[in-house]
Amino acid sequence: MDVRPPRRRTRRRTPAVLAAATGLLLGLVPPSAAGASAPAPNPAANPAANPVANPVAQGDPDAQGEYVVALAQDPAARYDGSLPGLPRLRSATGGVDVTARSTQAYRELLLDEQAQLARSVGATPRQRYTVALNGFSARLSAAQVARLRATPGVLSVSPDVERHPTRSATAPTGATPTGASATDGAGAPGTTADQLGLTGPGGVWERLGGAERAGAGVVVADLDTGLWPEHPSVAGEPLPVAADGSTRFAKADGGTFTGACESGPGWTVQDCSTKVVGARTFSEGFEAAHGGFAAGEFRSPRDSDGHGTHTATTAAGRSGVPATIADTSYGEVTGIAPAAALAVYKVCWTADTGLNGCQTSDLVAAVDQAVADGVDVINHSIGSGAATDPADPVEIAFLSAASAGVFVAASAGNAGPAASSTDHASPWVTTVAASTSVLREGTVVLGDGTRFVGARLRQRALAPRFIVLAAWVKEPGAAAAAARTCEAGTLDPERAAGKIVVCERSATPRVAKSAEVARAGGAGAVLVNTEPGSTEPDAHSVPTVHLDAAAGRRLVAAVGRTPRATARFEAGNTTGRPTPVPQLAGFSSRGPVAVAGGDVLKPDVAAPGSGIVAGYSPVASRTGRDLFAPQSGTSMAAPHVAGLAALVRTAHPDWSPAVVRSALTTTARSLVGPDGEPLQDVFGAGAGVVDPPRLLEPGLVYDSTPVDWLRWLEGAGVPTGTGVGAIDPSELNQASIAAGDVVGERTFTRRVTATTGGYYRADASVPGWDVRVTPSVLHLEAGQTKQFRVSATRTDAALEQWSAGELVWTGGDELTVRSPVALRAQAVDAPAAVDGTGAAGELPVTLTAGSGGSLDLRTTGFAPGAANADSIEEGYATTWTITVPDDAVASRFELTADPAAAGTDLDLYLFTADGDLVGSSATLDARERVDLVAAPGDYEIVVDAPATAGGLPVDYELTTFVLTPADAEGSLSAAPDPLPVRRGGSATYEVAWSGLDPRQRWLGAVGYAGSPALTLVGVG
Repeated sequence: MDVRPPRRRTRRRTPAVLAAATGLLLGLVPPSAAGASAPAPNPAANPAANPVANPVAQGDPDAQGEYVVALAQDPAARYDGSLPGLPRLRSATGGVDVTARSTQAYRELLLDEQAQLARSVGATPRQRYTVALNGFSARLSAAQVARLRATPGVLSVSPDVERHPTRSATAPTGATPTGASATDGAGAPGTTADQLGLTGPGGVWERLGGAERAGAGVVVADLDTGLWPEHPSVAGEPLPVAADGSTRFAKADGGTFTGACESGPGWTVQDCSTKVVGARTFSEGFEAAHGGFAAGEFRSPRDSDGHGTHTATTAAGRSGVPATIADTSYGEVTGIAPAAALAVYKVCWTADTGLNGCQTSDLVAAVDQAVADGVDVINHSIGSGAATDPADPVEIAFLSAASAGVFVAASAGNAGPAASSTDHASPWVTTVAASTSVLREGTVVLGDGTRFVGARLRQRALAPRFIVLAAWVKEPGAAAAAARTCEAGTLDPERAAGKIVVCERSATPRVAKSAEVARAGGAGAVLVNTEPGSTEPDAHSVPTVHLDAAAGRRLVAAVGRTPRATARFEAGNTTGRPTPVPQLAGFSSRGPVAVAGGDVLKPDVAAPGSGIVAGYSPVASRTGRDLFAPQSGTSMAAPHVAGLAALVRTAHPDWSPAVVRSALTTTARSLVGPDGEPLQDVFGAGAGVVDPPRLLEPGLVYDSTPVDWLRWLEGAGVPTGTGVGAIDPSELNQASIAAGDVVGERTFTRRVTATTGGYYRADASVPGWDVRVTPSVLHLEAGQTKQFRVSATRTDAALEQWSAGELVWTGGDELTVRSPVALRAQAVDAPAAVDGTGAAGELPVTLTAGSGGSLDLRTTGFAPGAANADSIEEGYATTWTITVPDDAVASRFELTADPAAAGTDLDLYLFTADGDLVGSSATLDARERVDLVAAPGDYEIVVDAPATAGGLPVDYELTTFVLTPADAEGSLSAAPDPLPVRRGGSATYEVAWSGLDPRQRWLGAVGYAGSPALTLVGVG
């Protein structure tokens, strides 16, 4: 796994010096070691090409930070039975029996190993993990981190970062609708359960024995902000709680959930029931990071935020619960698996800043405990931004959970529509995007009869009023820009009173805008998007309709050209043009993911996540008493899938998490676009929107095992320490197919198992590709597994661009098994680097071409290396900074130590100025190299010394290269140019150099027309 040094600056021993010129960090100021004088600058340095400075002296080894340490030895959930006298630890139902003597013995073994490791560096573990992760959290110094990373058997040392619930960024807690009563006619357009085909005759619930049996005996764990235990959606019968607070619940699969009901402010053992079978809290990491909680936070499983109650009741709330908000009825609400039991794991807490955060260490502890307790499904509506690290500690804990048979649904994030913004890239997790479903709409009717439909929670009419743009009624002295977006205190009550005010959407919460209109005495509000995005039905302070960008532009133009324009609101959509559903929510994060080179397709599926009315914490509502609220976000989509997984476990308790994920994806249906036409968006919704009526009988399923996942990690560049071999990530046996680096052609192998026997015929297509399936017809008996191959050959697909299509197996009774396919044609697959020596020479370079004809070669170089000399002590880290200019073709950073210093281990890391790791080289010796291609910006180079010869200071040299088109020292050529190539075939050219100073190291590059690929040429 990637090993990361501390990201925060350590304390300095001596003042640092920065030299700056023309906006670049210029010159060379080596660090000063205690008691040592700074060496003279290297006369070979080229500061114009190598703008290096070192603002941080050698780090103080006592500087501390919070970390999660993971060990390579398997945790209990993944233990393979390889140790003498300790068999596999799986229970008869596939989980981990933590009460078994063998499991207890194994966990004690892991705890002893952790204790010895911690003692060896003088650390004190804070939280200990043995089930889903083998490791601990601790406050560590820079020196301790360095020593741990150098210790055999340590998998990773990761910063204990904060994550957050993934509700829509502009969807805060509910507001108070004014002038409404229970008879206002909010309307009940149906629940997501209705639209997903769960209810009614022939619905999924009826096939499972009715709502009272749908999910019965399945335990859904909600890792979130807690729960409001008196909520009618989680009412249950008394549950015996032992004197020590432990609970037991018999599961449908024959296993037993053994949890705990923790007491605390606002929560007693009586709050657990046959519905809420367990409640635990995890806050040690949060308290270490924040020092405490906000004044209104409950130090117990009770929910002060509302998010946890919303996600829990969405997944497993009781059916047919009447919902009201501010005395207005919104019909009945229901959870997806209404008979499932809930286990609450409060991991997110509110700090004095008012923000809700969830520390990595607490999340890992909760996953560890949930697996030990025996949950069946985990809902994780929490995120940390775009997925970049396949070895993230939480994702690795989820791998162990899935290994123990626990299905994990995770939110994709709310950073859409930005590309490559999806969180949770792991193929053992089902990553969920958000779609629209239940439409809560209202219509704005202008005086001339023009109608605009938008999102609106309440469905009552509003009589005609004058309609004005917010900037027209701004307070004297208020900025026009702030008034346009209805910021607090910007509207003039004398001019806004009694009118409908048009507010532009911005970063300010949506309900805060209607609150400003209400403060100014406005009668209503129209919220308009200024750029494409979702529209959300919120609980506003005045009647409000939220319009999309296109409708908003038309309305603003119409109001602007009509003196004393009027408008009224009508209930529902009265335009005569139904709004198509399901569409992808604008906020929902998109792929492709950067992890594994794009060879995993995420999100997996979409589920309803816009304007979801579900349970809430009354103390988080603005009335202080509402038990329900509308919320939007992928946080709301994930529990829909968690609930569906619980339903599947009711019908098929023996299905693995991978099979459940396969069934969800292969039975999904297409999104629709704004025009109502089917829309395939593999990077927005993966396979499409969940379609539960087909979920229980998918026909064919794709399964994978924990060993497969470990091999996937190895192929993604993560050394797991398990000894399993690597596979190309695109070869993992999953329903989707994705490959980000296809040069000409590629063949993928998959295996399917029949849940319904019969003949299945394949049909595959991807625009710009010739896709063939072999064999194209499969005959399987129920339970039988067969293998097939999918060969993709590029025809006219655009190079360096993604193409999306599908593979469909069709069986009897119109049974279809659909898999999304995403391929990116790579123009060239060439070596990243070649190395030579001498003032002149040549080297052969062999590449593979993605198209036929001829390939133009482009050379750049040479740039000399700037050798920066210094010394470092064992356990220390030294930080250098560099600015890579905008015209840089490539940069290289090389680290070497005194050859006489045998036993020295130095490591090299490259971070952005914001602290993001972009490259590392951490072998067990002192020769390291990191290359950077076409990425201008400010960077920090960290030289780390896990071990030095005899523990004594060691001399090292950091050589930096920055190659720009202006660099022209010596001569670099490539021949033949152009290079004859054929699609999918290999071709060889000679790269030659001359006129170089052999005492110096040099960097050049060969580029390829139509491709971002680059081959760096190092000489010296």
